[in-house]
Amino acid sequence: MKKSKFPPGWNEDRVHKVLKHYETQNEEEALAEDEASYENAAYTVMEVPKDLVPKVRELIAKRAS
Repeated sequence: MKKSKFPPGWNEDRVHKVLKHYETQNEEEALAEDEASYENAAYTVMEVPKDLVPKVRELIAKRAS
């Protein structure tokens, strides 16, 4: 069996906790979480043409490092 690779700071336990969180959320909780994400003034949501997504991800990764 192939061993899973995780991003820095992640491990199998963390993945299972995140999965459990989303799998056990009811519809109201999921909606509240989605709505709260739009209230963060440090971020914005926008449409990006699919062919530009790799470039946008690259820019975000460069900024994060």
